[in-house]
Amino acid sequence: MAVEIERKFLVVGDQWRSAVTSSTRIVQGYLASTPDVTVRVRVRGDRGYLTIKGRTSGISRSEFEFAIPADDAEAMLGELATGPVVEKTRHLIDVDGHIWELDVFAGANEGLVMAEVELQSAGESFRRPDWAGDEVSDDPRYYNVNLAKHPYSRWGADAT
Repeated sequence: MAVEIERKFLVVGDQWRSAVTSSTRIVQGYLASTPDVTVRVRVRGDRGYLTIKGRTSGISRSEFEFAIPADDAEAMLGELATGPVVEKTRHLIDVDGHIWELDVFAGANEGLVMAEVELQSAGESFRRPDWAGDEVSDDPRYYNVNLAKHPYSRWGADAT
């Protein structure tokens, strides 16, 4: 079984820009979401993916990802995704051997910039770069599935 172990941080400043090794546009939507399982479809660059994720426990959860034709992924986004899609540009940054994925969100989540680092174990040490601000690993508002349901741009409006 595949297990995803990641820590998420809000990004401060733009010092990270000079360290980017590659960038890719991502559009993703959710086909199903319950507390126990989430099914996501994603177009990353010119490739499609179907991903099934289990319940989050701490900073870990099971994850299974399958490549699918990009045309099928686009059709699923248009016909089957519930709620709005999540749009972002993902930048990869190597920090002392750990690849950080830094997402600059667009669309309904514009203004949000978040980075995550995947780990081999929950207790693995890593260097936290200066641009990695507050940790939000345990804050469900920052899960992409919740950003689709309650976009960042509406957080102030949703509180009223």
